[in-house]
Amino acid sequence: MPRDDPDYIESVSKAFQVIEAFSASHPTLTISEAAALTGLTRPTVRRLLLTLCRLGFASQPDGKRFALTPQMMRLGYAYLSSTPIWDHALPYLRDLADAVRESVSLAVLDSPDIVYVARVPAARSMTITLTVGARLPAYPTSLGRALLSGLSAAELDAYLDKTELLRLTPTTITDPDDLRSELARVRDQGYAIIDGEREEGVRSAAVPIKNRQGRTIMALNVSANSARMSVETLRDDVVPQLLRTAETISANGRFVEHG
Repeated sequence: MPRDDPDYIESVSKAFQVIEAFSASHPTLTISEAAALTGLTRPTVRRLLLTLCRLGFASQPDGKRFALTPQMMRLGYAYLSSTPIWDHALPYLRDLADAVRESVSLAVLDSPDIVYVARVPAARSMTITLTVGARLPAYPTSLGRALLSGLSAAELDAYLDKTELLRLTPTTITDPDDLRSELARVRDQGYAIIDGEREEGVRSAAVPIKNRQGRTIMALNVSANSARMSVETLRDDVVPQLLRTAETISANGRFVEHG
């Protein structure tokens, strides 16, 4: 971001860099560790972390290391509460989950990942446990491919330029040209099916949800253990139900205009 942009507040950008330095691998950080992860100076990181503490978004459990507090969830909740997912889409997700007897999820693209914004788990357990706010790489997931298929050529180029396509299982697509071809197929047929590309033994199908302008803003999927559901069942039985549910959600302007 150019520093001479009059609408750009650099201190806000730095604050978010510090917040994003915390992760599952770094649940607590010293000032030196946060500075190394962000590339910011120690004095800047110190001031930002102490400001977060005074605002209640961070704490120092041992007086030295910093940790984020549950108050940080208010930032994520502000997004969810400003999008009428719960009062509109969730009932349709529940109906679909009851019909297919598998987990149903709704996600958005936050490149290079997808972020789950609503989820109705199956009554029976699966090998994968996900909650609202969970992030997964887009390229090896059905939700991700449904979302990526809605990108323009330039947007897809930018995504591929900054994303390393790692081989997560023996069947993961890792060649950019192969992924482009698969996304073109997803775009043409209107749905994506994944068979063990992110996690062996898990199959899923996803469809895009579009706004009134035809832009893909979210994706809806059904996930199942491969021992319970074949690819053919996903394609022939589940995909039509996904498409009907997505169309119902898309038809409600209160929901999709947010995108």
